[in-house]
Amino acid sequence: MNYKQRITFDRAQCGGRPCIRGLRIRVQDILNLLAAGASREEILEDFPYLEAEDITASLEYAAKQRWLTA
Repeated sequence: MNYKQRITFDRAQCGGRPCIRGLRIRVQDILNLLAAGASREEILEDFPYLEAEDITASLEYAAKQRWLTA
């Protein structure tokens, strides 16, 4: 999967922070939910407009950012 197809940036939305497919849910929101122990299934149930690939894209994006700054 290419996370760049799912992660969007818009200065007028969420302060330009990376979001999922132009929705008002930030990559950081998904990462925080996962870090707090939420499962993929729970996240998808709570946010029915998200897709499983959005969660994977968030993780890939975070991994690339960490790798680029290390």
